[in-house]
Amino acid sequence: MASSSSSSALRCSITISLLLLAFTYASDPTQLQDFCVAVSEAANPVFVNGEFCKNPATVAADDFVFHGLNVPGNTSNEEGSTVTHIFASQIPGLNTLGVGTARIDFAPYGLNPPHVHPRASEALLVLEGNLYAGFLVASDPENKLFARILSPGDVFVFPQGLVHFQLNVGNDTTAVALAFLGSQNPGVVTVADSVFGSRPSMDPDALAKAFRVDKSVINYLQKHH
Repeated sequence: MASSSSSSALRCSITISLLLLAFTYASDPTQLQDFCVAVSEAANPVFVNGEFCKNPATVAADDFVFHGLNVPGNTSNEEGSTVTHIFASQIPGLNTLGVGTARIDFAPYGLNPPHVHPRASEALLVLEGNLYAGFLVASDPENKLFARILSPGDVFVFPQGLVHFQLNVGNDTTAVALAFLGSQNPGVVTVADSVFGSRPSMDPDALAKAFRVDKSVINYLQKHH
């Protein structure tokens, strides 16, 4: 009996260890030192999952600072929005820390179009204006939508890898939000741009069938992405 109990405990211990290991690798790797300030190594042919580290002896406070997030972004575009990213490429000191942020500016009725962050969850804080924000549950057979109208001070969370969006519902007012992301390089995949703006273009017959529209609609969308 003692041997059986010991074997069972061992299997349980191994299972828990594997689960913890899987959870650990579900986000950016944990840093192995206090910091690893990113340094450009464009000539180096070795690819790394992150950035090369600057010599700690040459690191300065400026490596951990970004100036100008208070400056509004230019929203004179078709979407009426702009995103100012603050990732490791903007603050080298973010390298290996597993976090990032962004400022999102909206013109009246501006849209941050449906998109995905494949490597990060996101918490959105509304600073000004009112936003209609939501995400789709990919695993739900009905593609359930979770959405709310957000006011200044409200926070909305978007789970990693799910399609989400924000729309300024103020027809005559601008809006501003801050996004906090769980990766130094969360990635951004905009749904419409990816589907209709791929290079080379996807077969319009396949897209027409997938979206259940006439091929002329697909041709128009591909032409404008």
